[in-house]
Amino acid sequence: MRVPVPTWKRRRGNPNWGQPLKPIPAILTEFEAEVARLGLQQPDYVFSDALKRWCKSNRNRVYVPEWLLDEWRMHVETDWSAA
Repeated sequence: MRVPVPTWKRRRGNPNWGQPLKPIPAILTEFEAEVARLGLQQPDYVFSDALKRWCKSNRNRVYVPEWLLDEWRMHVETDWSAA
């Protein structure tokens, strides 16, 4: 007596093998989000007091462009820790 063989064959492995990866959507950094919230353009960064206060309080925690920190003579504490 013969055992019936299923008509469908179970496919194994990753069906996306060899396909290019899907692009990862770009997200704003916290600095870029703050600049957008303040409605600033790049030439206005240096003259904004609100952005300067935000950068002073967040420079050790989030990315702030180095050229802007140099312009304001701010330094990032590289050995800063929460301990």
